[in-house]
Amino acid sequence: MPSPLPIALDRSARTPLSEQIRKAIAAAIDNGVLVPGARLPSWIDLAAQLGVARGTVRAAYDKLQDAERIVSSRANGTTVAARARKVVKPDTPVIPGSAVKMFRDLSGQGSFRMGVPAQDCIPAKLLARIRARAVRAELSAVTRYTDPRGEEELRREIAAHLAIARGIECSPSQIVIASGFTGGFGLALHVLGLEGRRVWTEDPGFPMTRRGLELARLEPVPIPVDAGGIDVEHGLRHAPDAALAVVTPGQQAPLGPPLSPERRRLLLDWAAQSGGWIIEDDYLGELQLDGRAAPALASLDRAGRVIHIGSFSKTISPTLRLGFLVAPEPLAARFADMATCLAPAPGPSVQLSIAEFMREGHYIRHLRRTKRAYCDSRDALTAALRSWSNDVQVAGLAVLLTLPDKTDDVEIARQVLAHGLAPAPLSPWYASPKRAQPGLLLGIATVPDRGVAAACKRLFEVIRGPAAQPTRRLAKRANP
Repeated sequence: MPSPLPIALDRSARTPLSEQIRKAIAAAIDNGVLVPGARLPSWIDLAAQLGVARGTVRAAYDKLQDAERIVSSRANGTTVAARARKVVKPDTPVIPGSAVKMFRDLSGQGSFRMGVPAQDCIPAKLLARIRARAVRAELSAVTRYTDPRGEEELRREIAAHLAIARGIECSPSQIVIASGFTGGFGLALHVLGLEGRRVWTEDPGFPMTRRGLELARLEPVPIPVDAGGIDVEHGLRHAPDAALAVVTPGQQAPLGPPLSPERRRLLLDWAAQSGGWIIEDDYLGELQLDGRAAPALASLDRAGRVIHIGSFSKTISPTLRLGFLVAPEPLAARFADMATCLAPAPGPSVQLSIAEFMREGHYIRHLRRTKRAYCDSRDALTAALRSWSNDVQVAGLAVLLTLPDKTDDVEIARQVLAHGLAPAPLSPWYASPKRAQPGLLLGIATVPDRGVAAACKRLFEVIRGPAAQPTRRLAKRANP
C-alpha cells in the first residue's frame, strides 16, 4: 500500500477541502516528491486518512485526472502521470573543498578506478541467493529491534576470522557492526571524545579521513610517509602532545608499504606511555598480493590502545555499506552504549547474509580467487605502463605512475575520464600543496579485461599529447 500523503487541511479556511487536497497533491508532483509512476492511495483510503467524506477526495482526484496529472486504472490503481514536472527542485550545489566534492572526485567511474573490487570477481549469484534467504528470514521473523551492536552471528564470524587472518584475539562483545569504514570511524571519534586535540595523520593519506577529523573538530597533523610507513619519530618531534594517530599499517594508503616492525613498536609504545589512541584503518589488510599479509597492529597491542576498523567494501562490495570495529576491552561497553543511542548497525538481512557467506567458507575462497586475479591484473598493467615509462611502482592494489614536477595530475585525471579511464590523482592525498607530488594511481581491480595496452596508450596520449610514442622515460627523475 502506498505511504500516507502528508496533506494538512485547514478546515477554517474558505478554500474547499477538495481544492486543498488537489493543490497539495499537485504541489507534491511539481516539487518532485511524487515522481511519475508513483502510486497514490485510493480515494477511499485517503478519505479515511484525512477524515473527510469520500466524495471530497474523489472530486480532487477527478480534477487532477482532468488536468492529466494522475491516471487511474483497475490494474495499477491511481498513479502519477508520466509527464514532465512543472518545477524541478535543483540539487544542492556541491561546495568546492567539501566532503561531498571529495567523495565525487574519488568516485569516478571507469577503468583504473581505485577503492572498488573487480566486478567479475564478486560471486553475485551466490550472494544473491544467500541475501534472498536472509531477506525472507528477516521479513518472517518476529518484529523486533535488533542488537544495535550488530547481529551476533556476524560478530561471531568476524571474531573467528580475525583470529585466523589478522591475529586479533577478541570476543564478539568487542565487535560493533557499522556502515562501512566511515561509520566505524565516526563512532570511534564519538567514543574517544577528543575534540580540540591534535591527531597524527599520514601524509599522503586518505583525504576523507582528514576531512572527517576536521568535521569532528580535531586538528590533523600531517606526518610524512616513506618506505617504512608513517614516520613515528617525526610525529614525536613535531607533535608530541597528539592524542590520536590514524594509520593504515597493513598497506599504507595510497603508497602501499606496510608499517615497519620498528615503527609499529614505536607507535604502540607512544600510545601506551602517553595515553594516546590509535585508529587502525585495515585498508587492504587482507589483500596482500605477495607473501603473507602483515599482522594487524591490534594483534600486537598489549595496552588496549588500538581501535581496529575493517570493512567488506574492498573485498566484496562497497554497496553493502558494511564495516566493523574491534573495541579495546575496557571501551567495549562505551562503544555499545554509543552504538545503541547514536549509530546502530545496518539492517539485519545484509548482516545475516554475510555471516552465512563467511560461515560456509565462501569468503576465504573468494579472497583466494580474488588475489590470484589481482596478481594477473597487476602484472599486465605494470608491463603495459613500463613500455611507456620507468616511473612505475606497485602501491598496494594500485600502480603509481609518477609524473614530472609541476604536472597538473588533477587536470589529467579529469581529461582521461572522457576516454573511460578513472585513475586517481596523487596530489590531493597530500595535506599540503607544497609537499604534494604529482602522479596517477591506477587501480588494479578495475584493469580492463582486454585492451590494457590500448588504455595505457590513451592515458599517455593525454599526458604527452596525441604524438605520444612509447619511451622508457617519462619524468626527468626517471630511473636511468
